[in-house]
Amino acid sequence: MKSNNYNTIFLEDERVDGADKVNGKAKYTAENNLPNMAYAVFVTSTIAKGTIKSLDTSKALAMPGVLDIIYYGNCPVVPGYISNAAERPKNVFEWRGHKVLYDNIVRFFGQPIALIVADTFENANAAVRFVKAEYEVEKFETNFNKARLDPANLKSTVNYKRGTEKKFKETNFFVEAEYNIPIEVHNAMELFATIAHWESEDKVTLYDKTQGPKSTQSTIAKTFGLPDKNVRVIAENVGGGFGSALRSWSNVPAACIAAKKLKRPVKLVLTRPQMFTLVGYRPQSWQKIGLGADAAGNFIGISHEAISNTSRYEDFREGIVNVSKFLYACENVDTKYSVLPLDLSTPIWMRGPGEATGCFALESAIDELSYKLKMDPIQLRIKNFTKVNPENKLPFSDINIKDCYAYGMEKIGWKNRPSIPGTIKENGWLIGYGMSVGVFGAGKGSASVRIVLSNDGKLLLECAVSDMGPGTTTSMTMIAAEAMQMPIQKIKFKLGDSDLPPGPSQGGSGTTSTVGSAVDLACKTVQQKLKELAIQYAPAFASTSAEAIEVKNEMVVLKTDAKTKIDISALFKLANQEKIDLIINSNGKNAEQLKYTSNSFSAHFVKLAVNAKDGTIKVLNVVTTGDAGKIISPKTARSQMLGGVVGGIGMALTEKVEIDQSTGQIINASFGAYHVPLHSQAPPTDVWFVNKPDINMNEIGAKGIGEIALIGFAAALANAVYNATGKRVRDLPITPEKLGYKTAKA
Repeated sequence: MKSNNYNTIFLEDERVDGADKVNGKAKYTAENNLPNMAYAVFVTSTIAKGTIKSLDTSKALAMPGVLDIIYYGNCPVVPGYISNAAERPKNVFEWRGHKVLYDNIVRFFGQPIALIVADTFENANAAVRFVKAEYEVEKFETNFNKARLDPANLKSTVNYKRGTEKKFKETNFFVEAEYNIPIEVHNAMELFATIAHWESEDKVTLYDKTQGPKSTQSTIAKTFGLPDKNVRVIAENVGGGFGSALRSWSNVPAACIAAKKLKRPVKLVLTRPQMFTLVGYRPQSWQKIGLGADAAGNFIGISHEAISNTSRYEDFREGIVNVSKFLYACENVDTKYSVLPLDLSTPIWMRGPGEATGCFALESAIDELSYKLKMDPIQLRIKNFTKVNPENKLPFSDINIKDCYAYGMEKIGWKNRPSIPGTIKENGWLIGYGMSVGVFGAGKGSASVRIVLSNDGKLLLECAVSDMGPGTTTSMTMIAAEAMQMPIQKIKFKLGDSDLPPGPSQGGSGTTSTVGSAVDLACKTVQQKLKELAIQYAPAFASTSAEAIEVKNEMVVLKTDAKTKIDISALFKLANQEKIDLIINSNGKNAEQLKYTSNSFSAHFVKLAVNAKDGTIKVLNVVTTGDAGKIISPKTARSQMLGGVVGGIGMALTEKVEIDQSTGQIINASFGAYHVPLHSQAPPTDVWFVNKPDINMNEIGAKGIGEIALIGFAAALANAVYNATGKRVRDLPITPEKLGYKTAKA
C-alpha cells in the first residue's frame, strides 16, 4: 500500500530488498568471488567412531589442479585448538565443538577428516575419492530409543518442582503418555559456505553464511588470537537459517586455516548431504507428560519429563520442558530434563527451539484430556488461562490469546467439529478439526545503530545484524519511516557487515524488538537534533521550545501553527551543516519493563481430511493467529506465519532423519529422500494478528513472530488427525502406517 500521507507511510509494505532477490542482484555468500581464489571440499569419514590409522593423500595430490590437502598430520597450529588453558594465549578461547582437521579421532559418521584445496571446485571435488583412510573402528551408539532406556547413559539432568510432584495422579481425570520426535534437519535452500581472505598475517575478511556477523567475528577472533577489529564478517544476504547459522561450524575455521596456509583466498561450500551432519539439527527427543484436572477442568498437576540427544564431545540442551512451567495456571508442576550423548554430531536450535518440541507433547496431552473431560479443548485452555506467569510470579506484559481463540474458532468453522472422533465424512474422507497453542519468549537486547540524515533528505541506518529472510531490512525501514514521518523510499537500512555498529544475532524472535528499538531511538534522537538546529538557526523558531516543535513530512513544524515550518534541506543550509551523523546505543529492558514477563503467543487451527481407505492425510484449511504486539510489516509478518505452517506440516507429517544403526550413517541425506512438504501440501491459510502494541515490552510495542509461527502447529495437526480418526499418534511424523493402514496412495 502506498500513500502520500506520511502519518500512514509505515503501511507501505513492499519488501525493500524484494526486487534484488527476485532478479538475482542480491549476492549470497558462495556467489562472491575474489581474485586468485582457491576452492576447498571436505573429505568425510565413513565410520561413526574410531581412529584414523593412516591417511593416503598421494593420489589425490597428483590430481589436476589440486593445491594442497590439509589434515591432522599437516594442519597449522590453531591457537583456539589448544586444550590446556595455560598454554593458550590470553586473548584466545578454546574452540567450541568439533576441532576440524585437528586429530585422528572420528566422532561421527560424515566427520571432516581432510580438506582438499584446488584451483577449481570441480578439480577439488574430483580428488575426494582418491583420499584413502584406514581406520581402527570402535563400538558406537547412534540408537536413541535403545540408549535412553539405560539411566546410566543420561547426563546433565535438571529438575524443577513447585507444589506436589506427580500431583496429576491424584485426580479423577488425567492422561499420562509418551511422545517422540525424530531428528529433523533445517535444510535451508542456501548451502553453508565460507570465503576466507587473509589480508595480512593478523587480519582476515570472511564472507560467511551466518545469522550473527558480530558473533562470528568474535568467535574467529578468539580462535585465532586476533583483535575483533581485525576480523571482518560479511553476510549481506542469508538464504535461510532457521537456527542452524547461529554458531560457527567447521567450515569457518577450515576455510581460515586453508587460506592462511596457501596465502590466497579460499572458498569452502558444504554439499547437501554434509548439511545433514555438519551444521546441526533438531535433536531426537522422548517426552512423558502427566496432566490431571478436576471435573470442572481446572489443572491440578502437570508432570513433564524429557530426554534429547547430544553429541559425545559437546552438550547441547534446549528448553523442552519450559513451557509446561508457565503457559497455564497450575499450582503443582514438576519437570525433568536430561541429555543423552550419542556418536552423532552436535544438534543446534531449530526454529522454535525446545518449545516446538515441548508444545507438541503438552498441547497434545491437553487435547487428550479434553476428551476425558468431555470438554471443548478451547474451553479447557480458557479455563486454565492466566495473566500471571505461574513460574516467576510476574504478570505477562500483555496476553491476548483469547482473541486468537475467538478468531480461529470462527474462521476454521470450529462449530462443525465433531465432539466424537471419526464421525464426519465428506466424499469418503474422514474430517477432523484440531487446534493448539504456541508460546515463545519475547526478548529485548542491546544494539547500536548508526544514523545519518543528509542535507538531501536521505536517511541511512546501519547495524551489524543479518537477515536470513524474515524481512529485517524492510521492517527496520518501516520503523524509521514511521518515527521520522518521511517517505520510505528515502530511507536505506544497511546490515550484514561486522564493521557496522554491533547488533544481535538473528534468532530467538528478538531482532525486531532489539534493533527496532534502537532504530526508533536513533530517529527520535535525530528529530531532537533537528529541533535544536531550528531553534538555533531558523529565526521563526528562535524563541520556541523543542517540545513545541515536531518533525514530519520532511519539515520542522511548529505544533500550534503549521504555517511556521522549514524543510530539512533548508535548515541544514542555514546551519551550514551537511548531515547529522550519530551512533545510538539501545540497551535491554529498563527497570519498568523488567517488572513483567514477556512472551509472544499463537493459536493454530487445522481442518483436515483422512482417506478412509488408505490413511492419506490432506490438510484442507489452516487458520494461524498471533499475539505478537504491534505488527510492523504485515506482509513479512504474514510470510513468517505461512512459513511456520509449512514447517509445521513437515514436522507433523513428513520429516524424519533415518540412520542406519549398523553404520551410524544418515541414509536419507538428500532432498530426494528427506521429505519436506511440497507446494501441493501447502493449504489455504488465513493469517491473523491481534496487532495490539505491547507497551510494557519495549518502546515500539513489537514482539517476535518467527518462533510462534511453528511452535504448537504439529500438535494442532495431530489433534485434528485424532478428531478425524479416533487414533492418537504420539510419534512424529504421522503416517498412514501409524494410523493402521498398510499402504498409502501415491
